[in-house]
Amino acid sequence: MIEEFELDEKVAIVTGGGTGIGKAIALALAEAGANIVVAARRIEPLESTAAEVEKLGRRSMAVQADITNSEQVDNAVAKTVAEFGRVDILVNNAGQEISLFGIPITDISDDQWRRGLEVDLTGTFYYCRAVAKYMLKQKQGKIINISSGSGLVGLPTTVVYGVAKAGVIQLTRILGIAWARKGINVNCVVIASRFRTEATEVLSVDPNLIPIGRFGEPGEIGPLTVFLASKASDYMTAGMCIIDGGVMADRFCPGSYFPTI
Repeated sequence: MIEEFELDEKVAIVTGGGTGIGKAIALALAEAGANIVVAARRIEPLESTAAEVEKLGRRSMAVQADITNSEQVDNAVAKTVAEFGRVDILVNNAGQEISLFGIPITDISDDQWRRGLEVDLTGTFYYCRAVAKYMLKQKQGKIINISSGSGLVGLPTTVVYGVAKAGVIQLTRILGIAWARKGINVNCVVIASRFRTEATEVLSVDPNLIPIGRFGEPGEIGPLTVFLASKASDYMTAGMCIIDGGVMADRFCPGSYFPTI
């Protein structure tokens, strides 16, 4: 059974892999046997993650790329294939424009709306499109998109982010069906609750609002991602896995979870 979860010599791209949840995912995939490419705008955190991956005995590469620039995304994927010969796994983790949380709907500017959608939805599409060109030739691949509970409920404090993350869920469904007989599995991890990262430090949340009674740790998302990247999930596509400490099931929690900042 354990062999079903092994990723020996698979090649994975993790966007936003320099810090927080992305870094935890990259290290989990490496521990399962994958070689790792981490991509994001800031190169220094990526190089740190790549060094940690190599300490685990896996090959790694850091690629600087802006998720909102399709040419840079295409280049990041092309570099991966040039270096490793293939790409087997994509984890679309980059995003999360928390700076837009709490802005009244009528005060959201055109630029803020466009920026939020570009970071949290369009960039995910760019990476899916770029890797699919190789995965379709291989007739094999795993794409894991990271979404949010904000994409499932109507929170007025997260309007741009919520719309974008709902789009990620729908994109997952569409691509999962489109490529279901092409050997590519596309699934989505929906993260709600608060996970301890630098990005979420600005959110003032009482852990008692979370049914399980505590915040999540980035490392707790890693094993779920390994499952979706492995043979163990071969019969799953166009689906969602929710990891949230019970938040989405609690009728009192979602509406009070993201306070106005």
